Amino acid sequence: MLITFTKKGIYCPLGNFYIDSLFPVDTNIITHAHSDHARFGSQNYISHKLSVPILKLRLGNEINVNGFEYNEIFNIKGIKISLHPAGHIIGSSQVKVEYQGEIVVVAGDYKVEDDNISTKFEPLKCNTFVTESTFGLPVFKWQKQELVFEEINNWWKENQEGGLNSIILSYTLGKSQRILKGIDTSIGKVICHGATQNINNLFRQNGILLPDSFKVDDFKNKGDITGSLIIAPSSVLGTSWLRRFYPYSISQASGWMQIRGIKKRAALDRGFVLSDHADWEGLNWAIKQTSAENIFVKHGYKSILTRWLNSKGFNAKEVAEVEEVAED
Repeated sequence: MLITFTKKGIYCPLGNFYIDSLFPVDTNIITHAHSDHARFGSQNYISHKLSVPILKLRLGNEINVNGFEYNEIFNIKGIKISLHPAGHIIGSSQVKVEYQGEIVVVAGDYKVEDDNISTKFEPLKCNTFVTESTFGLPVFKWQKQELVFEEINNWWKENQEGGLNSIILSYTLGKSQRILKGIDTSIGKVICHGATQNINNLFRQNGILLPDSFKVDDFKNKGDITGSLIIAPSSVLGTSWLRRFYPYSISQASGWMQIRGIKKRAALDRGFVLSDHADWEGLNWAIKQTSAENIFVKHGYKSILTRWLNSKGFNAKEVAEVEEVAED
């Protein structure tokens, strides 16, 4: 096979490179800069150019990283490689690996809805497709994001009328920028947690157009932030940083909000179903578009999606997680 699955992750023996390696390696191609896909310690990193500043922010300025455009072809030991839009977050990529007529596509994390900030998912024809299955259950079905943003805007307005700030918890990289881009910023000021604002600014410096956002330290008086929307990671729960916005209504934006009970257990006032992963229909659509003979399923509800694909005539197999796979 052109790729294998090892304890370190997805490996191309002919090219001696890994994709989203779990451990330090010589050459590591990164699908996107989330911490579960981009880990510290590799000698050389390769990613989309918009992931480069985020990788340097998270892994250190001293890392050796090369950034490529989408559809730009490069070679490693005779293996032809290119990066293609995954639609997950800004700079997220599917990795296309070609050798002697064999094509493998490693999708990483992806979604098929155009979020108007990440480059839209690009279906790729291949022989082998490696897919995620984070939300690989029929129960997961996303509504159009315009409806979700309308819900967020209305909740924000209602809170303003009640004298409350509006706090929405979301991933620092990806979801936060999507929310900032999608909401109606004419309603009021948008304040971002420092970690989120740092990433916002990096993207702005690299040509991504985002609405204005502020840090809480930009305001001297508490009254100046009344009625604002605050975008922050879930790690702020129970901290003094969060208490400065009292009184507030608190929410979270996540695909997991579709599961009954999660919002209540997290003590949230609202939950908005907004995911940067494909839902059940999106996964099935993307897989069908590849026309691949072989499907490998990683992450999440992989056994359920694998059984479903096999019942539909696909040759699908689960990829074992790191503790289950054989040694190199």
